[in-house]
Amino acid sequence: MDDPLGPVDREHRLQRLALEGQLPVRVVLEDPEAVLRRQLDEADALLGRERAGGRVVEVGDDVGELQRALGQGRLQRPLDGPDPRLDLEPGEVRAVIFNRRAIARRGGLSAAILGAAGPAHPFVGASAHSFAHFRVRPLAPSAPPSPTRTAGPTPTRAPLSVTVPPRDPNAPLVTPTPDLPRVLPTPRQDANQYTVQPNDTLSAIAQQYGVSLETLMQANSLTDENTLAVGQTLYVPPPQPDAPGSSFKIIPDSELVYGPASAQFDIDSFIQEQGGYLANYTEDVNEETLTGAQIITKVAQSYSVNPRLLLALLEYRSGWVTNPTPNPITLDYPLGFVEPLHAGLYRQLTWASNELNRGFYLWQVNAVGTWVLGGDGSIAPIDPTINAGTAGVQNLFANLDDRTTWDTDVSALGLFKIYFLMFQNPFDLTVEPLMRPSISQPRLDLPFESGASWAFTGGPHPGWDSGSAWAALDFAPSDTQGCGVSTQWVTAVGDGFIVRAGDGQVIEDLDGDGYEQTGWDILYMHVSQQERVEAGTYVYTGDHIGHPSCEGGLANALHLHLARKYNGEWVSADGPIPFVLSGWTSSGNGIEYDGYLKRGASTLEAAEGITELNQITR
Repeated sequence: MDDPLGPVDREHRLQRLALEGQLPVRVVLEDPEAVLRRQLDEADALLGRERAGGRVVEVGDDVGELQRALGQGRLQRPLDGPDPRLDLEPGEVRAVIFNRRAIARRGGLSAAILGAAGPAHPFVGASAHSFAHFRVRPLAPSAPPSPTRTAGPTPTRAPLSVTVPPRDPNAPLVTPTPDLPRVLPTPRQDANQYTVQPNDTLSAIAQQYGVSLETLMQANSLTDENTLAVGQTLYVPPPQPDAPGSSFKIIPDSELVYGPASAQFDIDSFIQEQGGYLANYTEDVNEETLTGAQIITKVAQSYSVNPRLLLALLEYRSGWVTNPTPNPITLDYPLGFVEPLHAGLYRQLTWASNELNRGFYLWQVNAVGTWVLGGDGSIAPIDPTINAGTAGVQNLFANLDDRTTWDTDVSALGLFKIYFLMFQNPFDLTVEPLMRPSISQPRLDLPFESGASWAFTGGPHPGWDSGSAWAALDFAPSDTQGCGVSTQWVTAVGDGFIVRAGDGQVIEDLDGDGYEQTGWDILYMHVSQQERVEAGTYVYTGDHIGHPSCEGGLANALHLHLARKYNGEWVSADGPIPFVLSGWTSSGNGIEYDGYLKRGASTLEAAEGITELNQITR
């Protein structure tokens, strides 16, 4: 067989052809001197034999260990046999042992078949490209290797650690207690000038300065919101607030998030019982046909938003849940957000969930003081006594309504009424507080293998989409750039139960009860489906989760997006409970994706790409 590759490239190709997991095995060693004489000449033959049906595997992390294993009878002593250049017999594989440095990087099968004490034998030289090869025959399955770790616990599905007490049906309905007033940002009193930056949009600038898009366009004599030039100077007038917004509390915080009160809510059964249009609805989402219940579930899980809230919104805006023949005008835009890129139930719900999250998490950090209403550009100062859940709903309707409609939608006669009729008083489902003041993060390690160096590429930024808390940090393997699948492993940051795995996502439940909605959860995002851990697996700290990639969501280069939730609430990486990984503590500077990891006297700053300055080693 002609092969244009040189000896070194051939050996690298052999490494790429290596297959792991051929256990249990016994190894028949060839004469070491003959191996050393033939090692380069055999490269072509080995590659040709692999193509003919034999397989090449990599065995052992040290030749000395291989020899020591002989002393325990776990491997056969060298035997004379047929010419090793002959084709492999059925069931046999060819084992290739590389030099110690190469093997130390890959490990092979040493954890299963090696590790005994005894004299070493230098089968393989110390050069960077030397290797030796052996005939490997399968053993009978009656002698499997001894396990080194016991299986993880089976998660308990009930009872829940957090429960909602039943309501006394004879108790009168009462108005929820107002929250303590918050100190909100003071509206601007003066005009500003803003210089357009790359990737800016006029709507985002308007939102940043608390004015309507129409006001900003009029102030700058613009007729097309999509016409902006980098370096262009915009005049930003001060906002003109109207009457204060409603103080009515619509839902508790626990009814906005995908938290404990939703853990045993059967979405599909509820939808079928209602018998509306949603019960028979299907839609193609990312090349997969999903039912209405599957879409509600997918959005609720991804955005960590309560499915009851999504169903109540859908019923309030279009009647899809209970009406089998809703108004045809609602079929493309069932939530009334008319935007071609958000047509269909799935994209309507993802948009709505993102805006619910935006209001919820901005309110939590006192970062918003007014709502700019999309229907007429009016500005509603926010009442300082509402709660975060109510702020999320108010923000959603602010994107849809003029002032008159908004006042109704956020009152007791708006969404709250539908929620009450479909389920019950949402405040009877309250779980408070979602985050106890005494809560602390469990010990977590960096999400890659011990000894590996990755790049810290992203400081605190949204856990999901643009509206959630800045719960995420990004890491990228240092040996790969661009999109694709890395050969390096994402590893479990702590012990836990894998509750979901798919669409680039892996969710690990750290309290092990099998519910994503309770306790601490970890989101591993952009994990390739290749060798990804399966849902239902119990993992220990350092166990393999999968390989970083660009799968699942938008990514301009392969990396791992890592985020935390507690009781369904996204936990900020730069908040009161910072992300701590292997003793490295996260912090932010108020700029999305910028931030730091600090351990002792060492500080690492996040930077896009892979540089010497953002390397971190576990």
